[in-house]
Amino acid sequence: MAVKIRLTRMGSKKKPFYRINVADSRSPRDGRFIETVGTYNPLVAENQVTIKEDRVLEWLANGAQPSDTVRSLLSKAGVLQKFHEQKFSK
Repeated sequence: MAVKIRLTRMGSKKKPFYRINVADSRSPRDGRFIETVGTYNPLVAENQVTIKEDRVLEWLANGAQPSDTVRSLLSKAGVLQKFHEQKFSK
C-alpha cells in the first residue's frame, strides 16, 4: 500500500481551507484517509499552517511520500530538515 501525505480541500466555494491528511494513494482527494496531521489556510496573510510534527516524522519514517505542495509546506516549517537529520544522524 502506497501512503501519501496530501491536502484535502475543505471550506466553501472561493474560500478554501485544507487539511493535511495521510491517505492511501488510491483513495480520492476528499475521500477516505488514515489520519489528519495538520491544517493549511491560504487565505490568511501569513498562510497559517499547523502541523503535528511528531506524527508527520513518524509517517515519513514509515515511508509515506508527501505531495509537492505538502513537501514545500513541511520544508518551510522545518519538518523535512528534522527528518533528514534524524535519518542520517545514526
